Amino acid sequence: MDLKLAGEKRLLQLNELEEFRLDAYENAQIYKEKTKKWHDKHILKREFVSGDKVLLFNSRLIVSGDKVLLFNSRLKLFPGKLRSRWSGPYEVVHAYPSGAVVIRGKNGDFTANGQRLKHYHDDTKIEAKVAISLCSPTYT
Repeated sequence: MDLKLAGEKRLLQLNELEEFRLDAYENAQIYKEKTKKWHDKHILKREFVSGDKVLLFNSRLIVSGDKVLLFNSRLKLFPGKLRSRWSGPYEVVHAYPSGAVVIRGKNGDFTANGQRLKHYHDDTKIEAKVAISLCSPTYT
C-alpha cells in the first residue's frame, strides 16, 4: 500500500467532486434564468386609465353584497369550481406608474395591485348583432 499514491488519488477524487458541485450550481443557475425568462414572457402588461371598468381577483376574499369578508377555510359560501373569483365591476379612479391602481367600489375608494385586475367589458358597448336562423333549409 503506497501512501503517496493513495493521497494523490484522494486529491483527484476531491477535485472531481468539486467539479460536479460547480456543474450542478451552473445548471441550477441556467434553469433559474430560463424559468424567469419564461415567466416574464407570460406576464400581461395591463394599462388602466381613469374611468375604466375593472374586475378584481379575490383569491382569499369573499364578497357578499357590499361587504368584503376574509376567506375562512371552514366557512365556504360557494365552495368548489362554481364560485367566481372575480368581483366587481369597479371604476378606476387613478393608475400609478408603479402598477398600483385606485378603484372605486360601493364602499369607497381603495388601492389594488394592477396584476389582480382585468378589464370589464359591458354588454352595452356591443352595437352590431347578427341573427342566424336555425331552421332547416328548404330546397326547390
